[in-house]
Amino acid sequence: MAAKRTFGSLTEIMEFFRESGRRGGKIGGVKGGKATAAKLTKKERIARAKKAAAASAKVRSKRARERKQGKKRS
Repeated sequence: MAAKRTFGSLTEIMEFFRESGRRGGKIGGVKGGKATAAKLTKKERIARAKKAAAASAKVRSKRARERKQGKKRS
């Protein structure tokens, strides 16, 4: 666990957040779709795409049924 820090000025606080942001950006963090896709095999990318398409179709079907029944979307 990190030690507690006390800050005396706004400059020290801003520097702390800058350091934290740099650390978070370099370690872990969300890398984005292109980087993720580059690490996957062709079969893995296809499987993800099929799963996403099925989920999207499910939502579209649900919304269409709701419109047909006259319900409001939430």
